Amino acid sequence: MDKIFADNILQGKVAFVTGGGTGITGGVARAFAEHGAKLAITSRKTENLEAMKAEVEAFGGECFTYAADVRDYDAVEKAIAAAAEHFGQIDIVVNGAAGNFLCAADQLSANGFGTVVDIDTKGTFNVCRAAFEELRKSKGQILNISATLHYLATPMQIHVSAAKAGVDAITRNLSVEWGRHGIRVNGIAPGPIEDTEGMKRLLMPELKEKLTRKIPLQRFGRIADIENAALFLTSDAANYINGVTLVVDGGQWLLGTSLA
Repeated sequence: MDKIFADNILQGKVAFVTGGGTGITGGVARAFAEHGAKLAITSRKTENLEAMKAEVEAFGGECFTYAADVRDYDAVEKAIAAAAEHFGQIDIVVNGAAGNFLCAADQLSANGFGTVVDIDTKGTFNVCRAAFEELRKSKGQILNISATLHYLATPMQIHVSAAKAGVDAITRNLSVEWGRHGIRVNGIAPGPIEDTEGMKRLLMPELKEKLTRKIPLQRFGRIADIENAALFLTSDAANYINGVTLVVDGGQWLLGTSLA
């Protein structure tokens, strides 16, 4: 997809991105670097971090990496501190670390449910809380990656639906509590995004045509669609937008998410 925004739209900004090595948030991180931001990315997998760092530096961007598990608050604090020391500031935080798999509720273990909630919901809070002081200094912003699964009901996804509902609650509450500090908190709720490993892994081929018919725009989204939404929400063009979770799904959730 051709560039829509000016190359320098995030010039001078430092973005801390969780799950920034792959998938949707990997695309967002790359797009931020392509539009002038300096990157600090964290993930549990060092190989993903190093691959993204090499890619960003290949086109002249700056990328700092720090391996951490967002479920571990102490590790998150250290990652934030290391990024702030390296770049001198943090202006944007993107919470994209997530876990998911398909499982019927009556087959889902308590541990499986808890793991997804810990990564998505607790992890989002951990990063927001750890980054608060840096964001207060920079009058920065938070962008939480959510989903549309919980808007109605999605079979086999009770765990991630509950987790992302919690993420949306964090977005709304922090936008109210931290707005007085000049911190904006928004979210993006992607619909089905075809060029992700998660979609390739989770979506059974026979369901793709059925799901496409439930999207008013009659196509799956692409990572570039989420990148553009993220660039808009973190740019000065959105400086009076706060507490919003922007749905980027081609209108799919309005027709219902159930594949039953």
